[in-house]
Amino acid sequence: MAWFTEKHTPHAGITLELGETLFDRKSAFQRVQVVETLEYGRMLLLDGCVMVTDRDEFVYHEMIVHPALLAHPGPERVLIIGGGDGGSVREALRHPAAREIHLVEIDGMVIDASRQFFPALAGCLDDPRVRVSVADGFAHLDTSPGAYDVILVDSMDPVGEAAKLFTAPFFRKVKAALRPGGIAVFQSESPFYHADILRDLVLAMRQTFRHAAPYLAHIPTYPSGLWSFTFASDAVDPIAVKLRDGGPALEDLKYFHPALFPAAFVLPNYFRKKLQ
Repeated sequence: MAWFTEKHTPHAGITLELGETLFDRKSAFQRVQVVETLEYGRMLLLDGCVMVTDRDEFVYHEMIVHPALLAHPGPERVLIIGGGDGGSVREALRHPAAREIHLVEIDGMVIDASRQFFPALAGCLDDPRVRVSVADGFAHLDTSPGAYDVILVDSMDPVGEAAKLFTAPFFRKVKAALRPGGIAVFQSESPFYHADILRDLVLAMRQTFRHAAPYLAHIPTYPSGLWSFTFASDAVDPIAVKLRDGGPALEDLKYFHPALFPAAFVLPNYFRKKLQ
C-alpha cells in the first residue's frame, strides 16, 4: 500500500492512496508525475502539488473558463496562459463564438504527459481552432498588444517561474493584451490558507483594472477544498453583468450554471473583511 501526501501547511495536507505510477520525469522547469489514485483516478502532479485529477478537474476548468466567456458579448480570441493539461481549452471550445484559442504553456512536458495520460483533457489540443505554443506566457504578452477578448491565467502557485504571474507588472501586461471590452480571469489561490496572497493580488488588480472581484469554487483536492479565481476587466462588472445564453453546448456541465455565477462572488466574512 502506497500513499501520497501534499502538505498544504506545515501541519495539514491531503493524503491519497496510490496505485501505479505512470509517468515521473524532470523537465527544465519542474518534476512532472502522473499517478493512479484509488479515490480520484489519474492525478497530475507538478513538483509534488496536485494539478488535475480525473474526478474533480471539471470544477476548476469550468469555473476558470465559463464566467468570463459568458460575460463577454463576443469572445472570439481567447488566450490561456499555462493550462498545459488542456482542460481549460476543452471548456473554451464549448463556445462557438471562440474562433481562436491560443494556449501558451511554458513546459512542453506537461502537454506531452497530458496528451498521453489525460486524453479527455488534452485531446482537444488538436482542434483546428486551437493554437499551442510552448513559450513563456509573461513574455508572450509583449508580442500581443490588444489581441485578445479573454485571457485566462491557468497558472501554478506563486513559486518558481509562476511567481511573476502574481505581480502588478504582469497584470499590466494582461490588460495591454486585451481588446477593448476584454476580460481576464486569474486562478488566485485558497482564501482559507492563502488569504494574504489573494488579498494582495486583488488589491493590486484593482490598481490596474476598473473591476476586479474574486469568486469561489469547491475543489476537493486543492488546499482547504475552497479555491478562488479573480475576474478583472475595465469594461465588465461581474456583479452587474447579464450573462449570454451559452446554448446547448453548456447544458451538460457538471458544476457551473448561470445561477451559480452571482453566488460565486459572495465571499465569507473572514475574507470579505480582509478586502475592506
